[in-house]
Amino acid sequence: MGKTGLVYDPRYLDHDMGAGHPESSHRLRAIMQQLGQSGTATRLTQIQPREAEDEWITQIHTASYLAMLKSHAPTNGRVSLDPDTSMSPGSLTAAYLAAGGALAAVDAIMSRQVDHVFCAVRPPGHHAEAGRSMGFCLFNNVAIAARYVQKKYGLTRVLIVDWDVHHGNGTQHSFETDPSVLFFSTHQYPHYPGTGGATERGKGAGEGFTINVPMEAGEGDEEYRAVFLKSLVPAADAFKPEFVIVSAGFDAHKDDPLASMGLTEEGYADLTGIVAGIAKRHAGGRMLSSLEGGYHLPALAASVDRHIQALLAGC
Repeated sequence: MGKTGLVYDPRYLDHDMGAGHPESSHRLRAIMQQLGQSGTATRLTQIQPREAEDEWITQIHTASYLAMLKSHAPTNGRVSLDPDTSMSPGSLTAAYLAAGGALAAVDAIMSRQVDHVFCAVRPPGHHAEAGRSMGFCLFNNVAIAARYVQKKYGLTRVLIVDWDVHHGNGTQHSFETDPSVLFFSTHQYPHYPGTGGATERGKGAGEGFTINVPMEAGEGDEEYRAVFLKSLVPAADAFKPEFVIVSAGFDAHKDDPLASMGLTEEGYADLTGIVAGIAKRHAGGRMLSSLEGGYHLPALAASVDRHIQALLAGC
């Protein structure tokens, strides 16, 4: 049995991109309600996020981008950053807490307070590039956490598994020349944001440390499990990660309105078990997962619950 933590803060609900936007506060409300109703919440160690320090955010993002976000943060109304992403008065604080939630999760794992943590945060992060917001994302939470693991705690090899239905372009670009981070992504292809072809394998010293597995619309539990066992497990076993991070998007679920994949809640539990097995073999069980996408509220809530239950079971 593993000990599992949960990062959550009601200030995540203050990020508001407008009525009808799929990335809404209702997502976290649905998750927290489900965890309460199922009893899963009572089995979790609560971890309070902090606002991430600029020194850690600028390990991934440029200082000029950070300055732009601060200067554009509204005191009322909303400011558009790109066609999909905007800021309300509560957005910048929520973004700092989302990145800082991942840092607090790392601290809790490294201090052995818990073995693994699920970060119920928003805004999500994996599309955010070094110098721009993109695809609902302001700060790249998992990328910031990966650098934090390395620079604060001296761990060398970090595995990032991104099973969101959209390719994590920002995360890939953060580490594509870096052999100390193995980035593995499954995603519907072709689909937003248009990156993530199988030929994208990293650059320079990082070549071979980016693994993209484009998935065809309609593929589900069986196909995902086969890909994880055939492609992820051998690569991860060769890499021997000291820390494992999951960009945990749940929008490859069969009911999600923004994609066309076929995963179920049990499929996510299976993937969780495979990744947790890698963490157990090589990283002392150290595993952090951070919420990315997932826009069908009942499917999102049920999938997160099964993901966490698989962590609690020790996989």
